[in-house]
Amino acid sequence: MAIGWMTVLKSVPWGDVISNAPAIADGAQKLWGAARNKVGAAPEPAPAPPASAVDPESPLAAFEARIAQLEANTLALRQQMLESSELITRLADQNSALIRRIEILRRRLVMALLAVTVLAASGLAVTLLR
Repeated sequence: MAIGWMTVLKSVPWGDVISNAPAIADGAQKLWGAARNKVGAAPEPAPAPPASAVDPESPLAAFEARIAQLEANTLALRQQMLESSELITRLADQNSALIRRIEILRRRLVMALLAVTVLAASGLAVTLLR
């Protein structure tokens, strides 16, 4: 199972991921701002009339009840959109932080490998010169 993950991680173009992380975070921030502005400007729906108040014979009353229900559904959907946008923003921020951390770890690994290579080469040189 670890071999599968290593294959997947090796096939990821990390340079592209790292270079695109800020654009993803900016896009998520714009989405969050747009969703917040739209939901904030939404009018409050009229409360749905109780079922007993709606005359089943009056088409206008049934139409008004249907409109009130649709407004309530729209408000609920807008709230879900706001929550989804907030979640996307948090995930994009976490992704950016993760990418930065991976890049730092990659650089440390390269430096450690370089140090080990230098130590091994100098050890070999000392051994051959004796």
